[in-house]
Amino acid sequence: MNGLGLLKGLSVTLKRFVDSYIEDLSWLFKRYNRVELRTSKDARGTFTIQYPEEKLPVPEEFRYKPFLLYEEGSNGEKEIRCTSCGICAKACPTQCIWIVRSNDPVTGRPVTQPAGFWIDADICMSCGFCAEYCPFDAIKMDHDYEVSSYTRNLMDINELMKPVSYYASIRPLNYAREEEARRAKEAAKAAKAETA
Repeated sequence: MNGLGLLKGLSVTLKRFVDSYIEDLSWLFKRYNRVELRTSKDARGTFTIQYPEEKLPVPEEFRYKPFLLYEEGSNGEKEIRCTSCGICAKACPTQCIWIVRSNDPVTGRPVTQPAGFWIDADICMSCGFCAEYCPFDAIKMDHDYEVSSYTRNLMDINELMKPVSYYASIRPLNYAREEEARRAKEAAKAAKAETA
């Protein structure tokens, strides 16, 4: 029958239109968090998020630009996890990571901290290979997606460094899993040292 598909499509549109108003009326009476409901699987109808005032919560696995982790030292100094091995730069498909290594002037051996570390955020495609291949868990993917600027977005080591507590706050499940694996690895190493 001609026009039946059109009527089915219009009925879906009408249902979502009506559901939007029912959802908004129930929000007035129940006083639940509207943004959280709109992003859940229970959301009904059509809706608009008023962006600067309301922001959609990003899922834990959301990734945008990379950042470097550091741990707070006993003296309050920043102990960066990066050893300037260069694996992240080699794994990067767009080659947007540059690392400068330095040598100890006395021994001539490489220092285990980068002298310089840059990421060109304009050409980074947020693939996460750098974080995936890093053997020291020194580089992770951030949730901060509001990084637009009028100039070139070349981030240096000072802009890239964030504490481990920040990573634990944006990715609590991943952080707990990684810390559990790290403790198990250290316990296995200690048990092996005791038996030897």
